[in-house]
Amino acid sequence: MAQEIVEVPITGKIISVNVKPGDQVQEGDVICILESMKMENPILAPVDGTIGEVGVSAEQVVKPGETIAVIEF
Repeated sequence: MAQEIVEVPITGKIISVNVKPGDQVQEGDVICILESMKMENPILAPVDGTIGEVGVSAEQVVKPGETIAVIEF
């Protein structure tokens, strides 16, 4: 099974996490909301699949390159 790693694009704070391991996602579904420079940025699933792991939690401060989630497809 292939994996797609969804990474943090910009420094910020995770406002909410909308998925948990085992959830099915479609391309374009919102995985989490990242706040950066007072703007809320939805982080979207790049592929259809199943969430294998979630690497962030609400209120966590994150940096570019950190893993948000792993999607198995």
